Amino acid sequence: MHKILTKLIQFSLIAIIPILLAGCGGRSGNSVTIVGSTALQPLVEKAAADYQVQHSNVSITVQGGGSGTGLSQVQQKAVSVGNSDVFAEQQDGIKANKLEDHKVAVVGMGPVVNKDVSIKNLSMKELKDIFTGKIKNWKEVGGNNLPIVVINRAQGSGIRKSFERVVLDCKQPMNAQEQDSNGTVQKIVEATPGAISYLSFSYFNNQVKTLTLDQVKPNAANVATNKWKIWSYEHMYTQKNASKETTKFINYMQSKAVQQKLITDLGYISIHDMKVQMDANNKITPVKGGDH
Repeated sequence: MHKILTKLIQFSLIAIIPILLAGCGGRSGNSVTIVGSTALQPLVEKAAADYQVQHSNVSITVQGGGSGTGLSQVQQKAVSVGNSDVFAEQQDGIKANKLEDHKVAVVGMGPVVNKDVSIKNLSMKELKDIFTGKIKNWKEVGGNNLPIVVINRAQGSGIRKSFERVVLDCKQPMNAQEQDSNGTVQKIVEATPGAISYLSFSYFNNQVKTLTLDQVKPNAANVATNKWKIWSYEHMYTQKNASKETTKFINYMQSKAVQQKLITDLGYISIHDMKVQMDANNKITPVKGGDH
C-alpha cells in the first residue's frame, strides 16, 4: 500500500509540474507566434529551428498566410510577429506608427521566360509593355514569332506589389492568369511555350530562362547597389512593446550568424550587404557607414 501511495504522489507531481512551470514563465510563457509572408517563411522557419536548438525553453511557431494577414494579425495582437514583403505604410488598414519594423533580409526578383523564347535581354520599357499588354508577340522585341503568355502573381502579393512598383510605374497590368506561389509560377513558365513571369532569385533554376534588363544581370551584387532595381525588404513587424523572447529572436535574425550564412544559403540577400536603402515612399538613398 505504501508503494502504491508513493507512486500516486509521484504521478500527481509529474502532472502538476508543467502547470507550475507554465504559470512561472516556462515554455508556454516563452512562445513566439509568427505569421505572414510566404516569401520570408522558409528563412524564418529554418532560423527558428536553429534558434530553438540553443534555446530549448522557447517555442516558436511559423506560418504563412501572406503579408496582409501578417500585418493585420500583429496589429490585432493576435500574433507576436507579422512577416511582410512590403512596408506597413503601404498596406491598407494598417496603422504603421503603432508597429515596430525589423528588416531582416532583402529579396531580389526578376523576369523569367520559357526556354523556347529566344531573347536574353529586355529593356525596362519593353518589360512594362509586355505586362500591360502593349507587346503581344516575342518578335516585337527581337525574338522568335511566338505569342507572349503572361503569368502574373496574385492580387495582394507582396512580390507583385514590388514588381509593379518598379516595372509598371503605376500603370494597370493586363488581365492574365494569376498564381500565388513562386514554385507554381516556375513550373507553369517551364511548361508553357512563350510564357513570361517573375520570380524571387531563390527560385531561379535551369528549367526556365532568366533575362537581363537593360543588360544588367539579376544578382545579389547588383541589388546591393540598386543597379538591379526590382527588390524589396523582408520585414518582421512587432508591437512596440514586444515580449523579451520575441525581441531576442528578432535580434538573432539580424545577427551575423544568420546574416552571413543562412540568408545567403537560402537565396536571400543580407541587409548588411546593401549599399543603398529604401524608405516607405520607395525613395532610394545610399547607406551611411554602419547604418543598415
